[in-house]
Amino acid sequence: QVQLVESGGGLVQAGGSLRLSCAHSGRTFSSYAMGWFRQAPGKERTFVSGVNWSGGSTYYADSVKGRFTISRDNAKNTVYLQMNSLGPEDTAVYYCAAVRDVGRAIADMPRRYDYWGQGTQVTVSA
Repeated sequence: QVQLVESGGGLVQAGGSLRLSCAHSGRTFSSYAMGWFRQAPGKERTFVSGVNWSGGSTYYADSVKGRFTISRDNAKNTVYLQMNSLGPEDTAVYYCAAVRDVGRAIADMPRRYDYWGQGTQVTVSA
């Protein structure tokens, strides 16, 4: 059973930065593709970014391209999301998710992921 634990959320002013972390409990972290999603109040959960098992392939939603960077450290069983130039529109609960990497393109739909963290709140004030 895989457990994912996010951390790093908080309150930040517009234009600021945060780095989210997601720790994966399993011994086979490097077998998983990882994704970050977010959900604002009253809205659907949407894709933010994803990374393949090695970190060599990444994918971003258009809304965060050039501002957010996903990375992973397989030695630490952790995936990161560096978020820069934050704006109020980035306010949401951020979730990390995992799916076995079988060589397919990075998934951007929540239903493609098998494991989810509990989420971490990011609030950006204007």
